Amino acid sequence: MQIQANSISIGYDIDGPEDAPVVTLSHSLAANRHMWWPQIDVLKENYRVLRYDTRGHGTTDVTEGPYSIALLVDDVVALLAELNIAETHFIGLSMGGMIGQLFAANHSEKLLSLTLCATACQMASQMAPVWDERIEAAQKDGMASLAEVTVDRWFTSSYRTNSKREVERIIEMIQTTPAKGFAGCGQAIKTLNQLNALDRVTAPTLILVGSDDPSTPPSASQIIHRHIKESEMIVIDNASHMLNVEQSKRFNEELTNFLQTQ
Repeated sequence: MQIQANSISIGYDIDGPEDAPVVTLSHSLAANRHMWWPQIDVLKENYRVLRYDTRGHGTTDVTEGPYSIALLVDDVVALLAELNIAETHFIGLSMGGMIGQLFAANHSEKLLSLTLCATACQMASQMAPVWDERIEAAQKDGMASLAEVTVDRWFTSSYRTNSKREVERIIEMIQTTPAKGFAGCGQAIKTLNQLNALDRVTAPTLILVGSDDPSTPPSASQIIHRHIKESEMIVIDNASHMLNVEQSKRFNEELTNFLQTQ
């Protein structure tokens, strides 16, 4: 489905009982709302599940970049308003978690809880050239040029070998992400620095991270954990960056247990 919010058309799906608490799912860079396929059936039993495509991804409009995390938060706020959703549990992975941090810091009245997965609150300055290279490659050679090296970071080698169908599904998402949208969001991540905002997060917070994640390792989650009061952090073994797919059973168990306590 499509809806106009914050002057763009946003792609979204909403499932589950109309009178249930809302759960909003925010995906990673170079993916889309269908990234959450292992969670939908579990969540929609007890929740109204909203999945949306971030600006520049999926079926959401691609606008001129660079973007900022603040802009992507404004998109979420406008989307919720258009859908008449006053409060939500928010679950974000990687870029989605970056959006979730600032959303929670600036709009605490809209949060029932916050789950941050495989994410970070700041980007080291030495990573700037890496992001520049990725953005240049996407713009010059297309997103297909980044697909294989990206899934190498996103999944452990054993999972890539033994779960080729699931990995191919993610590769297709990467390849079909608009390069312009990737670049716009990549610029936002490149300059990420919202450590000081974490002190304003008051929603109950769960932090999930894969033990083998090279992109946003447990040490990055530990920084978030230290700065969000009374947050809970869980490291999921044998998982890399896309832990909601690679270790979906454990991920779903931890997530639903947390949501049920709110």
